[in-house]
Amino acid sequence: MENKNTGNNPSGGNKRPRFNFNLYWIYALIAIIFIGMQIFSSFNSALKEINKNEFIEMMKDLDVKQITIVNNEFAEITISPDRLEKEKYKDVRERSFGGENLGPHYRYNIGSPQLFDTEIKDLWTQYPDTKNVEIRNETRKNLFGDLLSWLIPIGLMVLVWIFIMRRMSGGPAGGQIFNIGKSKAKLFDKDTHVLVTFDNVAGLDEAKVELKEIVDFLKNPKKYTDLGAKIPKGALLVGPPGTGKTLLAKAIAGEAKVPFFSLSGSDFVEMFVGVGASRVRDLFRQAKEKAPAIIFIDEIDAIGRARGRSIAQGANDERENTLNQLLTEMDGFEANTGIIILAATNRADILDKALLRPGRFDRQIYIDLPDLNGRKEIFKVHMKPLKKLDKSVDIDLLAKQTPGFSGADIANVCNEAALIAARKNKQSITREDFNDAIDRVIGGLEKKNKVIAPKEKKTIAYHEAGHATVSWLLEHASPLVKVTIIPRGQSLGAAWYLPEERQITTKEQLIDEICAALGGRAAEQVQFGKVSTGALSDLEKVTKQAYAMVSIYGLNERIGNLSYYDSTGQSDYSFTKPYSEKTAEIIDEEVKKLVDECYAKAVRILSENKDKLDILANRLLEREILYREDLVEIFGERPWGENTNGISVKPEEPVETNQPAAPVTPENPPA
Repeated sequence: MENKNTGNNPSGGNKRPRFNFNLYWIYALIAIIFIGMQIFSSFNSALKEINKNEFIEMMKDLDVKQITIVNNEFAEITISPDRLEKEKYKDVRERSFGGENLGPHYRYNIGSPQLFDTEIKDLWTQYPDTKNVEIRNETRKNLFGDLLSWLIPIGLMVLVWIFIMRRMSGGPAGGQIFNIGKSKAKLFDKDTHVLVTFDNVAGLDEAKVELKEIVDFLKNPKKYTDLGAKIPKGALLVGPPGTGKTLLAKAIAGEAKVPFFSLSGSDFVEMFVGVGASRVRDLFRQAKEKAPAIIFIDEIDAIGRARGRSIAQGANDERENTLNQLLTEMDGFEANTGIIILAATNRADILDKALLRPGRFDRQIYIDLPDLNGRKEIFKVHMKPLKKLDKSVDIDLLAKQTPGFSGADIANVCNEAALIAARKNKQSITREDFNDAIDRVIGGLEKKNKVIAPKEKKTIAYHEAGHATVSWLLEHASPLVKVTIIPRGQSLGAAWYLPEERQITTKEQLIDEICAALGGRAAEQVQFGKVSTGALSDLEKVTKQAYAMVSIYGLNERIGNLSYYDSTGQSDYSFTKPYSEKTAEIIDEEVKKLVDECYAKAVRILSENKDKLDILANRLLEREILYREDLVEIFGERPWGENTNGISVKPEEPVETNQPAAPVTPENPPA
């Protein structure tokens, strides 16, 4: 069905805004008043105005029949009918349009009554016959003008008041003073066509099963109520950024066909006291009126943080008041029948426990990063809008190359591939474009024009060659896919690996990964006898991983099977470490010992293979980019069968040339 919702209806519908006829009548009345003022003013000023000399000449020639002094402000001059035939009164005859013009005919500003009396007396003295001119005084009341002078200021004040009130009440001007306690939720109902469905969501099969059940209950409640079942009152979507939590909510809005209220947790936050709680009440009031309905709160951690976690916040913190109101509305004394709450967050560990109990959020649906099959499905979804895909594009290979990628990352890769193909003026998007897009997303923009001194470039080449050599010669290190000394992003060189997708990691695997990360600095030590600052990111990764092995995972014999990690996140009341100072010293000693042993192991491996390290580094200086087959040529096949993403690669199998780079995960960042 064609989406005809082209308006900006804040409720999410496509209803056209209604005209405010009362307001338009006010505008019309004001226009009529001003037009009337203009007509009245033009009528009063229709008489031609004469100056003093012209007035004296008219009096001297005895042309004036009558002088009418109006309100002691001006004089209206009436010419005798027998004198109108003169040439100088031609304008009066033209204004009469052939009819009889009885006057008045001219207007003369007298200045002040005293001055005009003096002028008349002088004329009488010089021209005695002018005493026959009739002089009258007349007081006129301009009722229309007086009325306007009284109404216009009041009308202006009323208009200003209406303008201010409309701004403050959320009118077209956008003010929100009187509307500040209203909910900001966008409503999607039967008049709004949400085009996203569960078919647009790939790689989240388990999550879709649970959410489809909620949608099915709203469509067919009798199927569940006949068995005495109750639909969950709320579902919390938890997962890393970019995994599709908000997309799932959009799919529910498109599938459920019931009123769907969507807003963010920050929409409740306001500087005024009590506004957040008021918006919560208004949101649930609207939902009750349209029940059955769904409320979706994105980034709920903005208001759902655990209460009392900071003494400085005090008991009257506005955020806590908002959370208290939300808890009451979700499952308080008054039941909310027919309202289902959905929420999304990537910080479930900091949420208040009362928010997570059954009866509020009955289900917590964890949305993890997609696995190999999930990435295949996501690539298929995001490749549909792309036009003119080359036959060389292999979705299976792309999925293998992108472990650790979220759905948003994959969408970005597809878009970057299209942009790169367009930049190169290609007629279709090829596999090479996707490879470049993956490199762009992982490492940043390539900087081929960056000037690097030959000595520094040689250091970078040995550094990256050290990473490649150590990772290739260790059994549990991730196999290398690509190594380059072309600056990209903030790094001067990088090495890409294809880590095995695993759920648990052994101590031996972690040690080999630390050795591979230290291979760059070890190569500098072996070749030049000194080290540089280029290993900053490597050392940061190694330090975090070593401390995790000792203090979190219990992989150190001296510390034993102890973990000082608090997975609940409820550690704000802890003013000290969960271990003594003596234990802290032991942890530091064991971490230092572990890193030193791994570094010594890396130095030993590189020293034993110094000739091959030199070949690899020199080839890097020559070509700037090396692939897996170059390492096979120099070191030979790895003696261990490789398991990459569940696909076994035997040493005797040929390796594809120009194998594109694979992304890195948090456990395997680029060098």
